[in-house]
Amino acid sequence: MIRLFVPPDLSIGAQIDLDEGQSRYLAAVMRLAVGDELLVFNGRDGEWRSAIATLGKRAVTLTAQAQVRPQDTGPDLDLIIALVKRARLETIVEKAAELGARRVRPVITERTNADHTRVDRLQAIATEASEQTGRLDVPQVAEAVKLERLLADWEPGRRLLFCDEAGDAAPVLQAGLAEGPWAILIGPEGGFSPKERDRLRALPYAVAVSLGPRILRADTAAISALTLWQAAVGDWRP
Repeated sequence: MIRLFVPPDLSIGAQIDLDEGQSRYLAAVMRLAVGDELLVFNGRDGEWRSAIATLGKRAVTLTAQAQVRPQDTGPDLDLIIALVKRARLETIVEKAAELGARRVRPVITERTNADHTRVDRLQAIATEASEQTGRLDVPQVAEAVKLERLLADWEPGRRLLFCDEAGDAAPVLQAGLAEGPWAILIGPEGGFSPKERDRLRALPYAVAVSLGPRILRADTAAISALTLWQAAVGDWRP
């Protein structure tokens, strides 16, 4: 069944006005009719079975009928990724949504080749991936900031999994990770500078880990780190 993310509150009988893109998708692409059902979620009220009440090419209204799943949230996990080329960054955001990250936070490092990105485009990718993967929330994609600022404003109590491709760190599954809020940090294609690496390793809340004996591209590293973290302390465990 089709799933859509919608911003309004959801309750029995709630009327949901879809945006033009969603309306066109249901009417022109999927060719649904009045009365057809789909699933909607907003990240707060769970998942709801809804029916098409009015149908136009640019405006579709749904009526929420019944909650089919209560709201839940995945692990409290951020993915911090140095800006890379657009195609790879879009892949990273998509896979982060599929793998359960709660936020994606782009950063600018000394060796980052790009200094900006289209956050609206990345947020749309995260939303579509969440719709397709069955999760009940959508990860937030933040504006890119410099690594120094991100570390200066670090949230107390959140641990940092620093994927150190240039060091002698332990593999992720042997690092003795504990439960709780975490962030995973993936560097740029050129790696972290020696200054950045020294600072990261000195942070009391950071845990340096290795992703194996080979140098990985940023997208592969992000997917690997998310997978390993989920297996170690995330919601992949029994």
